[in-house]
Amino acid sequence: MRAWSMALSALGALCGAAGVALAAAGAHRSGDGALATTAGDFLLFHAAAVVTLGTRAANSRLLAVAASVLLLGVVLFAGEIALHALTGLRPLPIAAPVGGGLMILGWLVAAVALPLAMGQKD
Repeated sequence: MRAWSMALSALGALCGAAGVALAAAGAHRSGDGALATTAGDFLLFHAAAVVTLGTRAANSRLLAVAASVLLLGVVLFAGEIALHALTGLRPLPIAAPVGGGLMILGWLVAAVALPLAMGQKD
């Protein structure tokens, strides 16, 4: 579980880097860069959550599940939106709504997991 916890935190940090890059691309894009900026914003917000949950996930399977579901959700959601914004392609249009649903589920799992984990002794 410790290795997955470290991987979650590292992957969350990579989402943060991708979020900054997409937000910058959206800001500097000629025309409408709003979709790229939206994808970047979602990556940034969820990167912080995945990194934070990942640091505690070594002691809680439920936190690991929450972080994993958030990570998968934001990658699907932001990935599909970013691909559409930057290339006009939509090879898997269902990815954004599925990713959005997974992000909601991840936050709900985190809402249950965090109080339980905070009650555990380290």
